[in-house]
Amino acid sequence: MRWLAKLFYFKILGWKVVGNTHISKDSVKKAIIITVPHTSWHDFYIGILLRSVLHIKTNFIGKKELFVFPIGWFFRALGGIPIDRHNKEKKVDIIAKLFEEKEEFRMSLAPEGTRKKVNKWRTGFYYMAKKAKVPIIMITLDFENKQNKISEPFYPTDDMEADFKFMYNYFKDVKGKIVKYS
Repeated sequence: MRWLAKLFYFKILGWKVVGNTHISKDSVKKAIIITVPHTSWHDFYIGILLRSVLHIKTNFIGKKELFVFPIGWFFRALGGIPIDRHNKEKKVDIIAKLFEEKEEFRMSLAPEGTRKKVNKWRTGFYYMAKKAKVPIIMITLDFENKQNKISEPFYPTDDMEADFKFMYNYFKDVKGKIVKYS
């Protein structure tokens, strides 16, 4: 299947991977992966193709309502983990516990929390990375240049403001599928 993903990603869709292209399933076993900007449903299949091209296993979270039959089995097969948004247990604690329990776990998410334009990211991913003591890897969804730029692993510090400034800067001028939301 990997050759098929490469065919679609590189040849048919014309995308490329730049930056930390040596990331592999053996180099970083645990991480929070943030993909920005999240403006369209197209981001999902680009991400699925990218992880096949890079040959790494990633997981994602979704509201439990998405994980019902028949589509639920498909999302689980792709690494989806249902989350009860109405559960009183903190999501940060739930995810940190998953990192603790698993030998290999890479959680991919969009810090915007929506496909609509936002002025500020949600902070849950940051607190998850800090609590689980794992790095954040940043990946662009640059539809203008048809590329995914991958950062080196970034470990959050105790200066949240500086960390977010650094991360926002990484995605500066990146245009998503729907430009008005980027």
